Amino acid sequence: MIKKGIFYIAILLTVAFISSGFKPYTSQIKDGFRFDENSGLSYIFPSQNYIDYVTLKIPFTGRFFIGFKEALAHKESQGKYRKINSLGYMGKYQFGAETLKSIGIHDSVGFLNNPKLQEKAFIALLSKNKYELQDYIDYFDGKIVDGVKITESGILAAAHLGGTGSVKRFLNSNGEKKCKDDYGTSVKTYLKDFGGYETKGIKAVKNARVD
Repeated sequence: MIKKGIFYIAILLTVAFISSGFKPYTSQIKDGFRFDENSGLSYIFPSQNYIDYVTLKIPFTGRFFIGFKEALAHKESQGKYRKINSLGYMGKYQFGAETLKSIGIHDSVGFLNNPKLQEKAFIALLSKNKYELQDYIDYFDGKIVDGVKITESGILAAAHLGGTGSVKRFLNSNGEKKCKDDYGTSVKTYLKDFGGYETKGIKAVKNARVD
């Protein structure tokens, strides 16, 4: 009987000893990292609600140069390297065959299947257009023309859309000549939508070509 009592006492003491090692759990997560269902924040994608995508501002790259080129690419082709539109413009940045030739690219099929070449072509064309429009950039940067603040990035984007001639006509006429592309998109729209990006790193090169 005594041995049984000692046995049970030993078990109780063991259980008590083990239990004493456990402490109530207190969360160390700070309030700033907690999700509040009432905060209105929502990061759940893909969504089944179409409107969630319509209202997104893509891409999320700020006003740096990468933001400029990706925003322009999204406008031109939704960022698709192999896209060809109904007018025959090709690639992520929608180049025409003649424009490609002007920067040293004569193989349209090879161009369409080479993302790295398309990125180089975009930089080369920016450099070429910047050289041709440098005087306009210097004179009009910061000025308001037809309600739009003119910036270097806006001028380069507009030149990509309609060529340097269209940009010159628009600015020389103080916005009275409404230059548009074949789809009805105006130079003014590009000057406005792509203004204020960082493009100072683009060098102005007279006969810029892709190596």
